[in-house]
Amino acid sequence: MPDPRQGENNCYLQVQDLKKTFMDRKRKVEAIKGISFSVAQGEMVGFLGPNGAGKTTTIKSILGLVRPDSGRITVDGIDCAKNPGEAAKRMSAVLEGARNTYWRLTVWENMQFFAGIHGVSASKERAYFEYLLEVLGLQDKRNAEVRNLSSGYKQKTAVACALVKKTPLVFLDEPTLGLDVEASYELRAALKDLQSQEKRTIVVSSHDMKVIQDVCNRAIIISGGRIVADENIQELLSLFRTRNYRITVSRNGNMRYAESLPEEIYKLFPQADIRETHETIEIVVDFTNPFEIYELIETLRTSGVSIESISQEQVDLEKAFLEIVRREKGICG
Repeated sequence: MPDPRQGENNCYLQVQDLKKTFMDRKRKVEAIKGISFSVAQGEMVGFLGPNGAGKTTTIKSILGLVRPDSGRITVDGIDCAKNPGEAAKRMSAVLEGARNTYWRLTVWENMQFFAGIHGVSASKERAYFEYLLEVLGLQDKRNAEVRNLSSGYKQKTAVACALVKKTPLVFLDEPTLGLDVEASYELRAALKDLQSQEKRTIVVSSHDMKVIQDVCNRAIIISGGRIVADENIQELLSLFRTRNYRITVSRNGNMRYAESLPEEIYKLFPQADIRETHETIEIVVDFTNPFEIYELIETLRTSGVSIESISQEQVDLEKAFLEIVRREKGICG
């Protein structure tokens, strides 16, 4: 029997010009509009987007749960439309959290069941099962029925059931959903440990930007059914870090001008955030052009007010994500 893998490139997952339209009360809705991206073997990628952006539709299309209108998806060189069974053997997922597990089965029984579906023997892979229980902090819960667990442990069980299948490609949709701060930190640490040990290809979809920033090296941002950014996370943050400034101005300079200063700044930079106290005026600006900082400084200097400090604002992935999505909506709106 011929090998279904076509060996086109070194990408483990490749999505090309994917499109999907739904009908909603006689209205045509374009859920995804020509999405294309690839993920290399062993890469951990964050998949981000606001509600209704097309993230879940894209993931379900890759998994074979939704049939796209057009486009091409390959996993390990296998065309998912032509060889869905072969492609499915290489993928596992956590979708909708703990609802993917059987609540009347124990943690261990769930792991055995889902591993068995993919031909993984619990007896032969017992050491790996134990490893997953340890790294996910589930050792003491192995014999507990899922229905009796906290939401955090239920979520960890769902992740364990996806990973125990030992598939090369894993999708984790909202893996920290419902977790408290400590449990979220533990799961993120576990994912990083698993990734470093196993080098699996993992796609993480989450509204929690801290999760993506902590465990992924790259972020794909989708908005309105289109990919609007696909960058290394550190490069993405650096791009925005150079444009965010905090400037503190003392009222001890030109007091008359200090009173009208906020209005003047808003005229130049409507996006500015200005906070006033009795002694200072604090200006926080995200410049659309990095050279605009010099324009603002010159305006302040010529006014006669005293500039106390200028510093670059710390930028996290959440701020970068919001800026990208807002900009895209402004362009498309």
